[in-house]
Amino acid sequence: MSSAARRNLGFAALVVLIALNLRAFLASTSPLLGEIQAATGLGLRGLSLLTMLPMFAMGVMALAGVSWGARIGTHAGVLGGLAAIAAACAMRLWAGSAWVLLFSAALAGVGVGLVQALMPAAIKRGYPDHTGMAMGLYSAALMGGGGLGALGAPWIAQASGQWHFGLAAWAVPAVLAALAWLTQRERSSAGEASGGHGDWRPCLRNRRAWTLVLYFGLINGGYSSLVAWLPQYFAAQGWSRASAGSMLALMTLAQLASALVVPALAHGRRDLRPWLMAMLVLQLAGFLALLFKAPMPALVIVVLGLGLGGSFALSLALALDHVPDPQQAGTLAAFMQGLGFMLAAASPWMTGWVREAFGGFDPVWIYLAAVAAMMLPLSLCFGPRGYAAAGAGLFAARAGRGRPPP
Repeated sequence: MSSAARRNLGFAALVVLIALNLRAFLASTSPLLGEIQAATGLGLRGLSLLTMLPMFAMGVMALAGVSWGARIGTHAGVLGGLAAIAAACAMRLWAGSAWVLLFSAALAGVGVGLVQALMPAAIKRGYPDHTGMAMGLYSAALMGGGGLGALGAPWIAQASGQWHFGLAAWAVPAVLAALAWLTQRERSSAGEASGGHGDWRPCLRNRRAWTLVLYFGLINGGYSSLVAWLPQYFAAQGWSRASAGSMLALMTLAQLASALVVPALAHGRRDLRPWLMAMLVLQLAGFLALLFKAPMPALVIVVLGLGLGGSFALSLALALDHVPDPQQAGTLAAFMQGLGFMLAAASPWMTGWVREAFGGFDPVWIYLAAVAAMMLPLSLCFGPRGYAAAGAGLFAARAGRGRPPP
């Protein structure tokens, strides 16, 4: 194996290690909501803040992180984000009150948002000819971390006898990722000064950028709601804590597979609309199956995970495909993620309110199915022949700067 191939493989492994830390802390709380509620007295809407706050913080930092990254560099920015995740998780070891737990959730979201703002541009620099596949690997590892959190948290809590340990254990992989990132300074910083300055404000005047925000936010609203409530849905049917958490882990494993496989299948095809719509159909089918209590719940959860995972990875690739320059593409992706995660953050609160107001989970599944159905016609606007016109004037680029349509 050549030295370049070894470097590429090493960087890919590092990307996976970092991405594993971006959802584990979030998914680890859901299987332990019963213990958390008993210890803190939080109601349903209060418990929804454990998902809402980090998602909102991810959005804020996705925007601020681009500017920070332009000033301090990708290396320092990612390192700071990983440090914040580690500190937030460690803090949960002593989280004796709701306020401490909520603060740790927000702090972890800040760290995740900073990392997510900087990684797409770093990945595009590292793999300019295989960005979609590399983003698929990144997305798959990100979702795999969520599966580890959902599956590992109740097991750790049971083994230790303390629910705090189930939440705090995820500081360890964050520290390991930070130490590994320290060895990659030359690779992660190379070329980051070229191709833009990280200013996302031009996106505010671009209709396509706002369309991407809406699309990304609605996709992740389904994910954030399921992370918040899926284990409780199965627990309400008499399932054990570990079994209910395993269904969330199963969903994230299906997301992982879809995020890895779907971009690879779509590689070389600039028109992602058929793939995006297929993923939305899977989501719609999954939410309707939950509504009508279809048999074989594990299969239903797999279908949902496949739809959510493929949509997430394809939406990231979609934003990067709009702009050829890595730094500017990363800025557009950060704008999409920033406001998109803020939009997605409202979904757990909204679905928690719907559940509290109407009772049961059926209204929640109706709401999420309606959102997925609404997104099907929205997907049609992302034709590749319109990329150049849609991005005209964005980052002071000429409309015809991108790759020519096939």
